[in-house]
Amino acid sequence: MTYDVLIVGGGIVGLATAYQIQRLRPSAKVLLLEKEPALGRHQTGHNSGVLHAGLYYKPGSVKAKLAVDGLQQMLAFVREHKIAHDQCGKVVVATTQEELPRLDTLWERGMANGLNGMRRLTPAEIKEIEPHATGLAAIHVPQEGIVDYAAVVEKLSSLIKEAGAEIQLNTRVTGLAANGASERTVMTTAGNFCAKSVVTCGGLYSDRLVKASGTKPSAKIVPFRGEYYKIKSSRQFLVRNLIYPVPDPKFPFLGVHFTRLIHGGIEAGPNAVLAFAREGYSWTKINPRDLAESVFFPGLWRFLLAYPSMCGYEIRRSLSKAEFTRSLQKLVPEIQPGDLEPGGAGVRAQAMLPEGKLVDDFHFEHGPGILHVVNAPSPGATASLAIGTTIAKKLLEPEAK
Repeated sequence: MTYDVLIVGGGIVGLATAYQIQRLRPSAKVLLLEKEPALGRHQTGHNSGVLHAGLYYKPGSVKAKLAVDGLQQMLAFVREHKIAHDQCGKVVVATTQEELPRLDTLWERGMANGLNGMRRLTPAEIKEIEPHATGLAAIHVPQEGIVDYAAVVEKLSSLIKEAGAEIQLNTRVTGLAANGASERTVMTTAGNFCAKSVVTCGGLYSDRLVKASGTKPSAKIVPFRGEYYKIKSSRQFLVRNLIYPVPDPKFPFLGVHFTRLIHGGIEAGPNAVLAFAREGYSWTKINPRDLAESVFFPGLWRFLLAYPSMCGYEIRRSLSKAEFTRSLQKLVPEIQPGDLEPGGAGVRAQAMLPEGKLVDDFHFEHGPGILHVVNAPSPGATASLAIGTTIAKKLLEPEAK
């Protein structure tokens, strides 16, 4: 059997792509392959559940456009299917004088990206929304919120199967090859599959899938682990919803923040440290191949040389609860080490260029009959339905002309 579209990867982006392909062309024969025994096991399954509105992203970037559109599509989806969500809003807090101009930049970006209802906050107004947060000024973003992405994955899976798509688990892709001018063969641990078009949404393995298709990837996936604490139940009154810092443009990572979870509890984090495995959710998880690929990648060393103090601090904060707490106290001074208990961790599939720069935007690579989603960082989950729409149109609209 030859499928119209074969999708590699059963995270939220792969599922959303299958869903949008079926909406655009209901007759399409779609197959989705996932190497794990269940869907959404990695980046999707370790997501903290935030609905991002597009405040941080450079106007005109793919990330900004897909975040703004994706938020509306995701809200419509979860409302239609009665999936738990809450547009609770967030505050982005400037805690030092040097952060105030950067807060102005965020305001300008939010306005340019079409965010509705934003407000500038004085110190007193911050406390009206988050009584235990402290800052010189802040922006309130009411469109931001939280959602149950695991339930979104479950519903997408159900809908695409009802529409006739096939999902095959425990199936790892080992190679992709052209089969004449109009087909691709996908080699897997469960046999070979043929399709007119292939989309890879491999997340942590996206660069390897590019390589498996016979193309040299333009970026390398370097895994960074983000670690979280949870606030003990007796101290969760310290945070009502979402409290975020003003990012420092000199550094590539956002910094720790507070997130209310959709099913209860408050998360604090994440930091960002090099993971020793692409699925390295702890310091003790080491994959020799993954680690060797990172260590022998020149881009990583250039990155480390560009940000030595940041990288050292992230490691120190990972190993020291007291240091982690001091970072959180910039936003909520009352938080104490005893208020925190171990939380989860996620691994970010960060695409990095050979010169050591992080690929900040969504990044796609194309070939005959194949499209690779190489980099889908935050807000990838929020934007997943918009990403799926974009991919579906690229694949199917030329056929309709």
